[in-house]
Amino acid sequence: MENTFTDLSHINVRGGDGGAGCMSFRREAFVPKGGPDGGDGGRGGDVVIVADPQLSSLIDFRYKHHFRAERGTHGQGARRHGRDGDDLVLRVPVGTVVRELDPETQTPAYDIADLTQPGERVVVAPGGAGGRGNIHFVTSVRRAPAFAEKGEPAREHWIELEMKLMADAALVGMPSVGKSSIIARISAARPKIADYPFTTLVPNLGVARAASGQSFVVADVPGLIEGASEGRGLGHQFLRHIERTALILHVVDVTGGYEGRDAVEDYRTINAELAAYASELADRPQIVVANKVDLPGTEEAARRLAEVAEADGHEFFAVSAATGAGLDALVSTCAAEVAALRSAAATADPDLDLTERWERERQRRDRQIRVAREERHAWRVSGSQVERMVIQTDWDNDEAVAYLQHRFERCGLDDALARAGAVTGDEIRILEMAFTYEGKDGAPDFDELPDDDGELVGERDGA
Repeated sequence: MENTFTDLSHINVRGGDGGAGCMSFRREAFVPKGGPDGGDGGRGGDVVIVADPQLSSLIDFRYKHHFRAERGTHGQGARRHGRDGDDLVLRVPVGTVVRELDPETQTPAYDIADLTQPGERVVVAPGGAGGRGNIHFVTSVRRAPAFAEKGEPAREHWIELEMKLMADAALVGMPSVGKSSIIARISAARPKIADYPFTTLVPNLGVARAASGQSFVVADVPGLIEGASEGRGLGHQFLRHIERTALILHVVDVTGGYEGRDAVEDYRTINAELAAYASELADRPQIVVANKVDLPGTEEAARRLAEVAEADGHEFFAVSAATGAGLDALVSTCAAEVAALRSAAATADPDLDLTERWERERQRRDRQIRVAREERHAWRVSGSQVERMVIQTDWDNDEAVAYLQHRFERCGLDDALARAGAVTGDEIRILEMAFTYEGKDGAPDFDELPDDDGELVGERDGA
């Protein structure tokens, strides 16, 4: 049967384009100077990702990779505004990390959000802003503005969705040490169990409950091998699921398995792989579980393993998944440890509106202005906000171009150019447009510029 567990997907997202603002004047009988009445264009819809506790995989993104939100409609005369486009909501499992992908290498560039709470949401492709109608540009000296803003085309980009299991404790160890048998004993999970390595190909989740009534979620992570931290076997795919767990249950087969492995060496090998993959995993609370102690000839291996584990500061339990021996005590200890870790986490990280946090981060990135020298006297300016201003400007309208200069000054572009080292007479390039820099008090003289493949030699962020 085909494996349907999907924990990593790349998708292409684009918000809806914004509608254009309207340039219109009121025309009615007996109203000779009705004034501007152009309506605003509607905003394009956003592509929003929401954490849904009812989902357990990213299978919905396995075959469909392109997602588009609805565009906004154009504004009209008589102050009739365009309709906003509908948002497109994509649902993912709780525990999904959303990352921006580099457009050239398709490798992760930065984290957009880490959705760890049910209902948490993040905008991954904001809709284009609707252009403002000419009613917005009336001033004491500009009584009849004959321009309006164009709608903003939405940005299209690729993102990565990575699901990491949200478990309190993770069973880790070599293949065939009995992790699946243990989770089947202590919870209602029913994983595939067989007497050959790599029976488990996907992580399993179960809820274990102690006699005290305390419960915790435990994950059975597929077996690791030496070199897993470097990607050997399916190492990277499985190790990522251990990162979120508060407690590691390190299961060791004290019989040595078919290969006659040494229990202490197995223990050290797995710990080395955890530390190599993510250094903080070496400091994660860990309980060492010696399994299959019901079989004869395991006493010495269990004793040696207990000494090493306790010397490392880890609690030790000798259990048998086959008979159930020692599992009740293990579950009770795990439940108490998980409860303590939850309490400490709640104290250290007070309840925050994470959805608002991700939105603030997105808006901060949107406002950034990057100034990079392309040639000795030529600078490239980039940034979502400043590029949006250029896109929305009607370059055939002198009033609209003059208004753009004031917007540049307000958003901090002039200051950013001065800090980067631009001097009067330098060429400033934004998208396919360019103008001559005349200092903070000068006025730009815009003209069209063809594409130029200059070399990036420096970069600074504007305020």
